[in-house]
Amino acid sequence: MSTTDITVPDGYMRNAAGHLVPRDQVREQDLLRDQTARELSAAAVALHKALKDFKARALNDIADLVKIAGERYEVTLGGKKGNVSITTYDGRYKVQRSVAERITFTEELEAAKALINACIERWSQGANPHIRALVDRAFRTDSKGQIKTAAVLELLRLEIDDDEWLRAMDAIKDSIQSTGTATYVRVYERIGDSDQYRAIPLDLAAV
Repeated sequence: MSTTDITVPDGYMRNAAGHLVPRDQVREQDLLRDQTARELSAAAVALHKALKDFKARALNDIADLVKIAGERYEVTLGGKKGNVSITTYDGRYKVQRSVAERITFTEELEAAKALINACIERWSQGANPHIRALVDRAFRTDSKGQIKTAAVLELLRLEIDDDEWLRAMDAIKDSIQSTGTATYVRVYERIGDSDQYRAIPLDLAAV
């Protein structure tokens, strides 16, 4: 049973261990902390729903706009897929729908790592130390134990004429596996009368 399904009797509070504690036995500071956390959490849940509703509306409105454009020229367009950018008539605001492919790596990435390490060992006398730093960063995992995709793909951009390195790059390419797509909605505002736009932040870390 979820903790949200448990009814707490009047005059009691449920603590983190699941025990019922008479409210008059709870310290004032604990009551104040509980109230603040509950109010902020409720506001966060409401914001989450508002953002979810906004994304759904934005995607539907953009898909409708694409559909109308297609009907005008008597062609059938994808509607919900593909990158689309729309702007206000005065150019002040721009809304973008972008679709990014989600990728992961198969076990072949381990072969690439072994080949790359062999290259670096072979180059140890004259290799640029920046290459070792780049490789170490590429294969470092994040807090969830996942390999950082962008960092690995950066290795493919290095132009190194070495057979073993090229085999490692082939192994990376072979290890790439598509797991679907992610659709993003981003809103931008023009900076003054320039051609530059700045994103309107929709995440807490950026506001």
